[in-house]
Amino acid sequence: MTMDKEWKTEVGELVRTRTCGWSPPGCHPVGCGMFIYTDKDGKFVKVEGDPDHPISQGRLCPRCLAMGEFLQHPDRIKYPMKRAKEDRGKDTWERITWDEALDILETEVRKIWDTYGPEAIFLSKGTGREATEYAPPMAQAVFKTPNNAFMMSGASCYGPRTVIGDFLLGAGYPELDYAAFFPERYDDPRYEVPKYIILWGKSPLQSNPDGFYGHAIIDLMKRGSKLIVIDPRLTWLASRAEYHLQLRPGTDAAIGLAMLNVIIGEDLYDHAFCDEWVFGLDELAERVKNTTPEWAEGITWVPADVIRGAARAFATNAPSSIMWGLAIDTQQNGAQAGQVLLSIGAICGYMDVPGGITLALPSSFLGRWTYETMQFVGKETEKKRIDAKEDHPAYATGPYAHPDSVLTTLETGEPYAFHMFYFYASNPISPTCYAEPERWYNGIMKMDFNAAQDCFMTPTIMGLCDLVLPVSFFPEHDGFVLPHFGRNTHFLGAMNAAVDPGEAKSDLEIDMLVGKRLNPEAWPWDSVEEFFDAQIHTQYDWGFNELREYGAFQQPFEYRKYEKGMLRPDGEPGFNTPTGLIEVSSSIYDDFGEDELPYFMEPAMSPYSTPDLYEEYPLVLTTGGRSFVSFHSEHRQIPSLRSIHPDPLVTINPKTAEEYGIKDGDFVCIENMLGKCVERARVSNEVPERVIHAEHGWWYPEDDPEYPDLYGVWKSNINRLIPMYKVGKTGYGAPYKNVLAKIYKVDDFDAAKELPESYVPRESRGPESMTNGAPQPMSYEAIHQD
Repeated sequence: MTMDKEWKTEVGELVRTRTCGWSPPGCHPVGCGMFIYTDKDGKFVKVEGDPDHPISQGRLCPRCLAMGEFLQHPDRIKYPMKRAKEDRGKDTWERITWDEALDILETEVRKIWDTYGPEAIFLSKGTGREATEYAPPMAQAVFKTPNNAFMMSGASCYGPRTVIGDFLLGAGYPELDYAAFFPERYDDPRYEVPKYIILWGKSPLQSNPDGFYGHAIIDLMKRGSKLIVIDPRLTWLASRAEYHLQLRPGTDAAIGLAMLNVIIGEDLYDHAFCDEWVFGLDELAERVKNTTPEWAEGITWVPADVIRGAARAFATNAPSSIMWGLAIDTQQNGAQAGQVLLSIGAICGYMDVPGGITLALPSSFLGRWTYETMQFVGKETEKKRIDAKEDHPAYATGPYAHPDSVLTTLETGEPYAFHMFYFYASNPISPTCYAEPERWYNGIMKMDFNAAQDCFMTPTIMGLCDLVLPVSFFPEHDGFVLPHFGRNTHFLGAMNAAVDPGEAKSDLEIDMLVGKRLNPEAWPWDSVEEFFDAQIHTQYDWGFNELREYGAFQQPFEYRKYEKGMLRPDGEPGFNTPTGLIEVSSSIYDDFGEDELPYFMEPAMSPYSTPDLYEEYPLVLTTGGRSFVSFHSEHRQIPSLRSIHPDPLVTINPKTAEEYGIKDGDFVCIENMLGKCVERARVSNEVPERVIHAEHGWWYPEDDPEYPDLYGVWKSNINRLIPMYKVGKTGYGAPYKNVLAKIYKVDDFDAAKELPESYVPRESRGPESMTNGAPQPMSYEAIHQD
């Protein structure tokens, strides 16, 4: 328990409400502490950081500081709206009441249940928002469908890392130990500052990823931690690292194998820990015997001496730690990259020790409840989930549909047709998650009914939906924050409503309203406070009102849990894996037809796997870098934030830019055989000559909202260049950060609207197509003209 102040107090003429942040609007659930000030009429006045918050300690990012612009924005969705199905793509929205909206949704869902079965409904959830926890229950405990997922190809965000952690460690998502569990933080006598921190495909200052407070890296650097950064870009942190491994995108597994070659070959690993707690080291040693830094240099473009130096520094400076980011997920070889990464941390003895890599049970609190809602689907319906079990049995062990197989089903109607899509905090046709977005757009347009819940009108809602429900921002509703989504959760934070939301409601409130209509058995609570009490009571004897007073409750924590039987449900020492050990050679991968040991696989599109394509598209394109002023496709309509970062940027090395006659600020078309995207040139040494980096998540709220423009969503949509179906063997991972492209100067953003010369209509495209052009987004009338 960290705070004892009243959560709502009067300060002069203002009311001050203490709360913790999540999105919308914001970022992943870092849970930054803040005070919201309102006047006596409940109107927002200002926001300040809470200096007593144990993690953020009074610091706030630009997104939180711009909160007033969100709350008072004229373009917010403020009430439920409907339009006719034939008007999709037209701005013909009509305001309705909540009762009317619920009647429409209930009628359409029951019609689909009765005619096609609940499996014909698909729920598309977004990333990182508070809705992350409440989207699966909306699908399973409200619509009774087994088909829901975050729709990146290969579900390439966070999920792959948590699954790899489950398979190899039997524990929740492993994270850098930054003393987040302790009230005294870095001064706690149990804690030790890590000597080295590997930032592997992660830029935490901008992204604050998955609940990690990015500025903690700076705190630790001030206390002596040194950095090893593995990233194709020379980021601010990379420029201050002892070692920067500036690899070719998509070759992380080769880097890891080479580091293991050094650590094992030079006998730098922790023998005592490995003898007692690691399974498969001998086999791993044999696998990496020839994966030398010199071997890796030819693949990764990283000098051998840099790889060797980084491996030695990390292995000989205990304790040290690793942070792994989205770059591990967004590649076909990501499962193997994650396996080598965890193997490095394990054999060095850095797991669950002070200043090392923290571990926890696989799920707790709300995360556990989310999984339990599958009971409302029914066993026979659950078997119909589109989970790719025939091709990817490892993926099918999880609770979600497989995005790539969902697209196949959407386009072919096999094994059955979908008839409804529900967008839950999700803007998929923007360049945030859906690869080849025109295909998705055309497929979803065929649905009998589409609906969404969100806080702003998006290209997805304008183009595809018949009903939209308004979502409140976190300062407008009660809730709680779970960094790492219930896995390895260092604290619980209270979100306390400070501002009147009008007709908008929280995601959980919407779940409850619709759930009581469609499946009241699953929703016995009369308020969100009752719901939160029930979740907290699974572990503690206090409830949500007490959490309000605590502000942020730091959960109890112990190191070396594997010695004390705290990682296994049977209470025995060890890890919750079949062998009871950390498995650097997996004992279960063979059941999935996967190699038990890590390996390197060349990306599907690369200078070496597709040399003919490389001749035409001679640059390696990587994407996904974060900005301080946006969270994926959010924040584009916020004036102060947009003024800081007004346009999408593609970063190009000065020598490459000179070769193509491109200057800083020029409009640049990025193109490959799948499609085009236009961004402004940012000429910088941040990337090497053979690599370009394009920003994602861009659309233009100021543009024409109606079809075919849809807020300019096709102009700077980098996902038009990303292929579907090129996923890893486990079913996880896809090449979002490692494809091929060419660049050339153009006049404006509209240059991306035209179709590539290689355009092939949607009907002739197959799952393995790599050379056909992107299909044209079609109107409702065109798709339904028959």
